[in-house]
Amino acid sequence: MLNHWVVVPTCLPLVLRRCHTCASRHFRASGRFRVNANHKLLDAWLLVLCTACGDTAKLTVLERMNVRSVRPGLLDRLHANDPGLAAELLQDPVVQRRNRIALDWADAWRLDTGGPDHPDREVSDVSVRFAARIPVRPVRLIAEGCGLARAETERLIAEGRLVSAVRLSDRLCGDFTFTLKR
Repeated sequence: MLNHWVVVPTCLPLVLRRCHTCASRHFRASGRFRVNANHKLLDAWLLVLCTACGDTAKLTVLERMNVRSVRPGLLDRLHANDPGLAAELLQDPVVQRRNRIALDWADAWRLDTGGPDHPDREVSDVSVRFAARIPVRPVRLIAEGCGLARAETERLIAEGRLVSAVRLSDRLCGDFTFTLKR
């Protein structure tokens, strides 16, 4: 029987970027946008707040875009300060690259295993799905989901009793499956 686990975000991740005021490296996304129009050109930014001093920084979302080329639905979401849009844009690789930021997902996700695993089973097949692009080591997920120590999980991998098609020691943000033989 195949068990389904899901890695779910619990809040917006911290933004890693240097603060120009206090030299801190952590910003919290406020979920608010600033939109500015200059004739037919539009700029939009996601506002983030420094966790140390509270200074506001702007992450560029749209830059000098013609108003007619912006989808009306996107413009409405920007004006409404849609928190779902903030989450989508923070995870967008184009926005991350343009603003030279990285995300810190520590304490911003949880693993839903769908209930306790049946320890009396000889073989457990598990499918892990990511609800967002959260980079996590599969060894950590397996240890947490099965209630094992991380060292015990790595020992099971070395013995060949924990197998997967992906490398379990690297960070992963995509779906994978594994088999545990007890």
